[in-house]
Amino acid sequence: MERIGAVLIDIDGVLTVSWEPLPGAVEAMERLRATGVPLALATNTTSVTRLRIAELLAGRGFPVDADDILTAPSITAAHLHKHHPGARCLLIGSGDVRADLPGVTLVEQEDDDGAAVDVVVLGGAGDAFTYEALNRAFRLVRRGAALVAMHRNLYWRTAGGPDLDTGAFLLGLERAADTEAVITGKPSGAFFAAALAHLRAAAGQALMVGDDIESDVLGAQRHGITGVLVRTGKYTRETHESADGTPDHVLDSFADLPELLERLGS
Repeated sequence: MERIGAVLIDIDGVLTVSWEPLPGAVEAMERLRATGVPLALATNTTSVTRLRIAELLAGRGFPVDADDILTAPSITAAHLHKHHPGARCLLIGSGDVRADLPGVTLVEQEDDDGAAVDVVVLGGAGDAFTYEALNRAFRLVRRGAALVAMHRNLYWRTAGGPDLDTGAFLLGLERAADTEAVITGKPSGAFFAAALAHLRAAAGQALMVGDDIESDVLGAQRHGITGVLVRTGKYTRETHESADGTPDHVLDSFADLPELLERLGS
């Protein structure tokens, strides 16, 4: 394995839960900053903008700013510009991430003149995922609209316990509409490629830390990135043991990452 020269870090369940720092996470991030190793926070969070994420984390002591953060919405914007230039897009998701979708034409519904919705985009699940909204998406896709989802995570961890996420609804929508969504967030190749380009690192030099064994860890490993699973957030022994692959490394928490990097010669 090449010397680790760049680190990708998930946020939810790794650094924080409901934006509250996990034990030792701030101190570990400070130690990473002191080494000078390039790092980026690679998150499927879809309810807040990169700027707001940076504000929330910095307010809790993490030494990060907006330039350190890569989100599924920002990768989605790049995908839409490349594959659906000028498209009219219906966004269904909780929170306002329009600032991370510059140049994307967002519409609420079909206009009175009958102008069609070209792409249905699913963000993060929440109150916006009503029957009316999902049924509208179903009908639009059946009529020919493309379906793009920022991720297909089934759930995420909050202070009150696990909450359903987009993937739980997306599975039914895909089945009902007889289609398969394009996924722009983790574990898509486009997301990891953008992260590596941002860090100016080759896959063999990078390491990804996450609590989701499929989207974060095995997804990264499929693209040549070293995968590190942490036993926090959404981690469960059952999902770990039933996964279709084995993480390169398993840590109790993000607080243990600096020692791992020292062992790897970073």
